[in-house]
Amino acid sequence: MNIRNFCIIAHIDHGKSTLADRFLELTGTVSKREMRDQVLDQMDIERERGITIKLAAVRMRYKYQNEEFELNLIDTPGHVDFTYEVSRSLAAVEGAILLVDATQGVEAQTLANLYLAFGQDLIIIPAINKVDLPNARVEESERELVKLLGCEPKDIMKVSAKSGLGVKELLEKVIEKVPGPKGDENQSLKALVFDSKFDDYRGVITFVRVVEGSIAKNQVVKFMATGAKGLALEVGYFHPKFVSCEGLKAGEIGYVVTGVKSVADARVGDTLTSEKNPAAAALPGYKLSQPMVFASLYTKAGDDFPLMKEALGKLKLNDASLSFEIEHSQALGHGFRCGFLGLLHLDIVQERLKREYNLDLVVTVPSVAYKIFLNSSGIRAHEKKVKEQSNVKEARSGAIIITSPLDLPEASHIDHIEEPWVKADIVTPSSSIGGIISLIMEKRGRHESTEYLDEERVVIHAKLPLAGILVDFYDRLKSVSSGYASLNYEISGSEKAEVERMDILVASEKVDALATMVYLDEAYKVGRQVTEHLKGILPKQMFEVKIQAAIGAKIIASASLSAMRKDVTAKLYGGDVTRKRKLLEKQKKGKRRMKALGKVDIPQEAFFAVLKRD
Repeated sequence: MNIRNFCIIAHIDHGKSTLADRFLELTGTVSKREMRDQVLDQMDIERERGITIKLAAVRMRYKYQNEEFELNLIDTPGHVDFTYEVSRSLAAVEGAILLVDATQGVEAQTLANLYLAFGQDLIIIPAINKVDLPNARVEESERELVKLLGCEPKDIMKVSAKSGLGVKELLEKVIEKVPGPKGDENQSLKALVFDSKFDDYRGVITFVRVVEGSIAKNQVVKFMATGAKGLALEVGYFHPKFVSCEGLKAGEIGYVVTGVKSVADARVGDTLTSEKNPAAAALPGYKLSQPMVFASLYTKAGDDFPLMKEALGKLKLNDASLSFEIEHSQALGHGFRCGFLGLLHLDIVQERLKREYNLDLVVTVPSVAYKIFLNSSGIRAHEKKVKEQSNVKEARSGAIIITSPLDLPEASHIDHIEEPWVKADIVTPSSSIGGIISLIMEKRGRHESTEYLDEERVVIHAKLPLAGILVDFYDRLKSVSSGYASLNYEISGSEKAEVERMDILVASEKVDALATMVYLDEAYKVGRQVTEHLKGILPKQMFEVKIQAAIGAKIIASASLSAMRKDVTAKLYGGDVTRKRKLLEKQKKGKRRMKALGKVDIPQEAFFAVLKRD
């Protein structure tokens, strides 16, 4: 079959999207008039930040040795928070270009994505990008790839995605090395849903890789996991815009407009089959993504709750790694407890909800999931709570998992608490080893081992609490290594932790959204940092505002935000001093009254200020 399905994997900023642009130019898929930088990055937010967030597929045609080939390319993200997007694209292809920046060499996410590709038994084509730059380290990068892949130096392609140098040879290498798909188009339809989006007029549009059989327009299709049925209103491929065609056959990548209106019926990883001649068994699909960071989202306007529910449902269809469930707060009303793969993922989801659905949000302080082991009295209290509230999760073996500090049981009911730990791989110049190990120790982590890529670059393997790398670890890592270190991590279990909930009171009123978990031995220090930080962020009021940090009933830190002073004596132009005194006394009484009744509106940046404590 003259079909080649492949993707590009690399660390962030190593030139994946630029290389995809050159492929589109070389094959004439996009005309020069329509050409722009990062063609496959469809969202404004991707173009503004210069990062790929969503995988993007495109079909190209290329003539090689008097034969025409159909090339299906999937461009993937490079940031650790979007690894799930990469894993889904790898399952839809037979080969991958492993791209390495000649100025940076092999980095942490290069290794992580490579191991994902190995797990799918893909053909790997190594390529070094940016070879024409003055500071390119081509020989060093070549040695690192040879050591990593066990290949010959002649197997490594050298390209410049910016100028187009070597791009033609790389594309032809893909045709030579990547095998064609093996599916039989005469079998029952089996199509892997690797992505999807929601259209208000046409319903769910699924992005599929047809593994077996074929799908034609107006064919009745069925989702094997959910049992939902739909009609293939339109079938087509990406060019990179949607181009309709009569059908897709085994080995091809394209889209199907299903007409299904419920977003819950079309899951990523499901198998699409024919209702008339269904497949006997579904495709393996994907392992569910595991959220690492949790935060609650509330709308500032309470009547926007139904809109946010609908928006999150549509966003989940487009972003399968997002998870959410309804929760209620006395102070903030109805909202959603959401799970994310990292802080960047949280930031992107928040921004998309704001831009695409015009939602004004309150986002609580991000936290990790803690495992709470209850004692006998705690188990009894929890069982009673389960009977009273149907939404409380049952305790198994005396343990419950909480994703919000507000769910922490009373201290008298807790035997001990465990927090999630991660296994981290840090690629860095050997000169920075000491500083990075000190940073790991400071974050309560353990250095496991050091592996040398060459004389100058090493991979440090370490284990750390997830809460330790959540806040400023990446920034500190870049600072210690002069910007050269890169990080990749994955969950590796949980360990015992001495933690407690710290509440924040503003104007003597507890702000649920600012509650956070802190280590007991750091509580006083963190309390002082947070109160001082909030003092600089909260807007001044007409009355004095007290900002306090508390553990239980005990206040551990406090700061005061002075009142705005209005000059009430400005209108006086003379006369007795008692007139001035009378006005000042009247102002004092008013400020006391405001202090007793006044409320402070907390700006959104305050919620992240609790995390950024330096």
